[in-house]
Amino acid sequence: MKLTYFGHSCFSVTVPSSSGDACLLFDPFLSSNPLAASAGFTADSPEADFVLITHGHFDHVEDAVSILQRTGATAIAAYEVCEWLRKKGIPAGQLHHMNLGGSAQFPFGSVQMVKAVHSSTMPDDAPGGSPGGFVVRTAAGAFYYAGDTALTLDMQLIPKRGPIRFAILPVGDTFTMDVQDALEAARFVECDEVVGVHFNTWPPIAIDSVAATSQFANAGKKLHLLAAGGAVSFE
Repeated sequence: MKLTYFGHSCFSVTVPSSSGDACLLFDPFLSSNPLAASAGFTADSPEADFVLITHGHFDHVEDAVSILQRTGATAIAAYEVCEWLRKKGIPAGQLHHMNLGGSAQFPFGSVQMVKAVHSSTMPDDAPGGSPGGFVVRTAAGAFYYAGDTALTLDMQLIPKRGPIRFAILPVGDTFTMDVQDALEAARFVECDEVVGVHFNTWPPIAIDSVAATSQFANAGKKLHLLAAGGAVSFE
């Protein structure tokens, strides 16, 4: 599995599928993303077979409509987010409605939508439903994307269905967990490799990257803090 980072909380993961590799794009936010812009990315940059959206805030859905129209990908999101996309012109056949606790099978494996402690309103103030995260299980292993969230004890339930190869956790503080809580989240999900997201996009979520990676290393864990355009593979 290969993760490519576009900055903020936008990234893709390439996973094996029954019809060849599938590209899963998460929380598409590029047009107003200064980290993406610094690496030369635009809304036309990412490929996608599936677009997974954790909640309705602009910095997670800004380019969802244009990318879904360009790629024909299937959107996987909370019911209200999918309905918002439908009203923006995305055909029903490209929408897979979900809600917390639910799971579904796809050619690449399964997706379960799990709890996130946050808020969710669409950019035009339409209801965004419940914020969530995703546990994706594939033939190559499983990974957990927490979405925007506070630390919650519910994270301890995630590894009970099987091991997590890597986790994608917010680390920027202010609107989400900070580095210390993300380390505790990694312990909760029993995962030693973490990709940090939702950091350094704007001053309120700036972090000390050296201190953050050291804090994880001292706990025997690896924190990947990628620059936009960076990638990491998990075998």
